[in-house]
Amino acid sequence: MIPVSKQPEPASFDRNVRQPGQIYLASNSSPTFKRSFRYWTRATADLNAAYKQICAYSCTYLATPGSVDHFMPKSRRPDLAYEWDNYRLALPRINSHKGNGTDVIDPFVVQSGWFIIDFPSCLIKAGQSLHRVRVDQINKTIKSLKLNDDDVLVQERCNIMLEFANGDISLPFLKRRYPFLASEIVRHGIETTAHTLFKTRTTST
Repeated sequence: MIPVSKQPEPASFDRNVRQPGQIYLASNSSPTFKRSFRYWTRATADLNAAYKQICAYSCTYLATPGSVDHFMPKSRRPDLAYEWDNYRLALPRINSHKGNGTDVIDPFVVQSGWFIIDFPSCLIKAGQSLHRVRVDQINKTIKSLKLNDDDVLVQERCNIMLEFANGDISLPFLKRRYPFLASEIVRHGIETTAHTLFKTRTTST
């Protein structure tokens, strides 16, 4: 994870999401948020556009539209269910991993260096020289989101790094599509030596 800058609320959000949502909440003391009351889905396109289709948690480009994650779960804070500032753009599988958990660090408060990537394993770890409390928070976040336990997520990071090592994609491309990987390549100083860490493509005869 890397810092994510909060983007302004779209002009149509209040009319399309907040107002109908507040009407629903006002008439339901124990909201269940059944399908017909999931007004936040109306903000999906705006959320993807505002955050350039980059998942707030995996920091990877979403080839298909990402899902609306309620950072504070709607089951715990129904009053925030229809609030733009409570939404994070998320890869659907990560959104599922997060569920109703509240032990995940907010991408909006993450600072550079809190999360790092080990190469060539492509596993995410806590940064160095951090307070033990912060390290515990980071490790809980990694575990809750299954950033290292989800084989698909880990393999994707490794595949992207292999492509970079082979020269198939550039660092500027990574900065646009996979900013966490790009920042770690620069931090490790392997812009021109990634091929020494990752096996290059071989041609069979």
